[in-house]
Amino acid sequence: MATQTNITNATRSPEMIPIEKISVLIVDDHELVRQGIETFLNLQPDIEIVACSANAKQAIQQVVELVPDVVLMDLNLGEGMNGIEATSEIKTISPQSKVIVLTSFHSDEYIFPAIKSGALSYLLKDIEPLELADAIRKAASGQAVLAPIVAKRIVEEMQPSSKEVIPSHSQLSTRELEILKLIAEGLNNQEISESLHITIKTVRCHVSNILSKLHLRDRTQAAIHAWKKGLF
Repeated sequence: MATQTNITNATRSPEMIPIEKISVLIVDDHELVRQGIETFLNLQPDIEIVACSANAKQAIQQVVELVPDVVLMDLNLGEGMNGIEATSEIKTISPQSKVIVLTSFHSDEYIFPAIKSGALSYLLKDIEPLELADAIRKAASGQAVLAPIVAKRIVEEMQPSSKEVIPSHSQLSTRELEILKLIAEGLNNQEISESLHITIKTVRCHVSNILSKLHLRDRTQAAIHAWKKGLF
């Protein structure tokens, strides 16, 4: 009987070992999106949604309390702190938490600041549900996943054309350099105005001067210039 009991216990023991789940925090200002992602991910046996946040402030507080393995971060969080700023704050508070950007935006003014702020992966919201779950598992083990269009842009910026001539920023004033850096961080004119305590009209004037002096077309090109010149 003792032998039979031992065999039975040995057979059942693997079933009794609990699965170590990946804890996930969802950050998105749209309730329907949060609920949809949460519903699907909760069906995954190795993933656990520990909290959902509607804004950056709430997300940061939940990271402090829960220290999730992975944070799914939207970039456009409405008023207040955006997803790029929230990512930077979260990585300062909880370096071990891996941030996956999950957004609809894939222009340079979002991609590069998000990666620089500490995001491990950058995905678009048209991703297949199972691919999202797999990206979470990879993030938990430290592996980055990039949407194809995002990966393409990063590779292109790492391998600039040999014929490309990048204008010098030495002709910019100290204030213009400050504003150029903030543009590269993804701040809009209103946010720059508040950060530097100057009027929006003054910000617009400086932005216009920056584009003119550097022979650039728009803010996106200005952000790329800042990254290429290593102004961070």
